[in-house]
Amino acid sequence: CVQCCIWCFEKCIKFLNKNAYIQIALLGTNFCKSAKEAFFLIARNFLRFGAIAALSGIIHGIGFVCIMSGTAVAGYLYMQELHPDLSPFMPCVCFLFVSYVVSKLFMNVFGLAVDTSLQCFLACEEMDGCGDFVPSTLRNFVKKKIEGKGEADSD
Repeated sequence: CVQCCIWCFEKCIKFLNKNAYIQIALLGTNFCKSAKEAFFLIARNFLRFGAIAALSGIIHGIGFVCIMSGTAVAGYLYMQELHPDLSPFMPCVCFLFVSYVVSKLFMNVFGLAVDTSLQCFLACEEMDGCGDFVPSTLRNFVKKKIEGKGEADSD
């Protein structure tokens, strides 16, 4: 039971730590203030974070399968073309191992980019506007969301 609690605590700290570093990059504040801001941003938007986490898990799974299977198939075809008399089993196992490492690294970067994009969007939305650094399509989308929220609040 204690080990389960420690595991859960570790997962929470890692999640908060990652989001605190994103807030440091966004706002340029110190770690403690960024961790507090990240916690309250997640608390205010927990449904959005939950939906993104669920979708991100599905995308991660698809990414792992596509990268690993694509690498294994390409390696198999490559081995059959170069050495048709040899068994491609062991090289394909090596290709799978290397592709697992590559897919893990790539999908971790992708997941961090998704989390950062979500926090950028929410920070821009909560600041009731965006700076010049925001692309015009995202700026227009945020403005529509803010105007729609203002109309719903006045009703």
